[in-house]
Amino acid sequence: MASEFRLNPDEKPFDPPDGLKPKADKPRDAATLILVRGGREVMMGQRAKGHVFMPDKWVFPGGRVDPGDAKAKAGAELTPETEALLKLGGAVRRPPRAFALAAVRETREEAGLKLGGPGGPDLSKLAFVCRAITPPYRTRRFDARFFLGHAEAVLADDKPEAGEELLHTRWFALDEAEALDLPSITRFVLKEVRARLAGEALDPPFLRWSRGAHTMERLR
Repeated sequence: MASEFRLNPDEKPFDPPDGLKPKADKPRDAATLILVRGGREVMMGQRAKGHVFMPDKWVFPGGRVDPGDAKAKAGAELTPETEALLKLGGAVRRPPRAFALAAVRETREEAGLKLGGPGGPDLSKLAFVCRAITPPYRTRRFDARFFLGHAEAVLADDKPEAGEELLHTRWFALDEAEALDLPSITRFVLKEVRARLAGEALDPPFLRWSRGAHTMERLR
């Protein structure tokens, strides 16, 4: 069951001016990949100052799901459990593999990191850790799925290629990452990742906006 949830301590209920309720943009499907190296470091990059959405913030590589992602090659498919989890939460309009392959593609484009070999990435090594929908009335809205992958198991090479889209892409120790200027959702997901690495068995949280506040439920 969903319950009200504060994504950060300073978050306040949204109250449209003069009682008006502007039409909210429909969220776009998106996917993000959190890469962990040695169980102690995560790959992150900084968004450019000119970006409309989250300028200057440090984030994990990710972006919108493209139509071709569902048909991209994979060395191995998602596990049945992960595929089932990705279908939960309602309003899932794409095959589950599309989200995982979008995260793989965006990791190559934004961080310069390639997953898998000639046959494609091994999607069975990716864990689904969170789903979050951007609140209404934000500049950009996304229905994002966050995946976790261990670098040793999924990367062809853990050194970024030149030409990555994110700025200052590098590996950070978990404590270093938490000290960066992070979006609230990134900070929340990072804590989920830390708990998983510590051995906690967590169902993926689903964050969305309802009646002026965030709500959270665990998908299972």
